[in-house]
Amino acid sequence: FANPVLDLRPSRIGTLDVIGNAYEYLIGHFASDAGKKGGEFYTPAEVATLLAKLLEPKKGETICDPACGSGSLLIRVAKEVGSQDYYVYGQEVNGGTWALCKMNMFLHGVDNAQIEWGDTLNSPKLIEGDHLKKFNVVVANPPFSLDKWGAEHAAADRFRRFHRGTPPKSKADYAFISHMVETAVEDGGRVGVIVPHGVLFRGGAEGKVRQKLIEENVLDGVIGLPANLFFGTGIPAAILLFKKGRKTTDVMFIDASREFEVGKNQNRLRPQDIDKITTAFKGRATIAKYAHQATSEEIKQNEYNLNIARYVDT
Repeated sequence: FANPVLDLRPSRIGTLDVIGNAYEYLIGHFASDAGKKGGEFYTPAEVATLLAKLLEPKKGETICDPACGSGSLLIRVAKEVGSQDYYVYGQEVNGGTWALCKMNMFLHGVDNAQIEWGDTLNSPKLIEGDHLKKFNVVVANPPFSLDKWGAEHAAADRFRRFHRGTPPKSKADYAFISHMVETAVEDGGRVGVIVPHGVLFRGGAEGKVRQKLIEENVLDGVIGLPANLFFGTGIPAAILLFKKGRKTTDVMFIDASREFEVGKNQNRLRPQDIDKITTAFKGRATIAKYAHQATSEEIKQNEYNLNIARYVDT
């Protein structure tokens, strides 16, 4: 790449991110062809845009995706800053996907990205001294309900990430959530994570972790998405938003599951759908059959069940 004739960085071919976008397009096509497997390394552009707008990364902030796949989500969130003044970090367990991500960063001109290869849950690589590195924004679309994730090692975790309880060995959802919340800075750190709906209401060990997170007042929003947005799974997903150091105790619930564009293979969020979600979330607006600002008391009365239908009339 040292040969100037071969220099494909954005600075060499104008401001349009032609090469990066082309690469992203190819990854997207590869993901849709790969079906179920594709969902493991690619987050659809519209969902990435929604998360970017909800998390509002600012100039000078650090942004991390601990399950970064090909890096599409991480890049989209970073670009929301509106300048090159951001710091990007990621970790990916699959070596081939990690290489895709490194190339994706390079082609988008994200030269300062630190992307590590390894298992975030069992061997986090983004550390400073003897503790986990902390970030302003933590975002991820982790594999849904990952089995055999290493629950047997959780109690002895040297970073104490699972102090709220150990998630079940057959479902890593709350292991990823616990890791993400622990790696957000205490003062205003934001977390956005895509989860299957079971995360909102399953009981047992997961229910206990969920209750503790709510009691700590870090949960900021729950957004239900349309079905069939993701490659390889038709099941509808939700976005959980967390914020450290919140001044209020309410939680915003949004049922965005009915507003989308039907596609051949995948459904898509339209720009107006993304705008409606972000406007409702930021304005803490109550909208019939769409959005509700729940008090901590309401959530407690619902026994810490976050099923959206309990808060938003469908």
